[in-house]
Amino acid sequence: MLDLNTLAEFSRGNCVSICAFLVPANLLITILTMSLVALRRPSHQVWQSAGIASFFASVMILHVYTWFMIGVVMAPTYILLWLAITCLVTNFAAILFQRRYSNTPSLSNNA
Repeated sequence: MLDLNTLAEFSRGNCVSICAFLVPANLLITILTMSLVALRRPSHQVWQSAGIASFFASVMILHVYTWFMIGVVMAPTYILLWLAITCLVTNFAAILFQRRYSNTPSLSNNA
């Protein structure tokens, strides 16, 4: 059975490694999602990128909450929480933007 206490201890014990992966992954995949929307790529590509980014952001939020559980309240915990929430909101906004403006004709010189 999955022991959440052991998982939380693992998260706190390997904090540098986890953050060294999650911070760039969150930023890169969120930028990819925004780029796919800007390039008007198909919705399944946008959804796939946003899903992966949201997964990474959710894992980071859970990682930060393991620190909050033991009472660590420092600037890095809030910065990481802010980054993860910002990535989640940005991906959600990208999906909404893509759905709303996908039928809008492009502004090209095809008269």
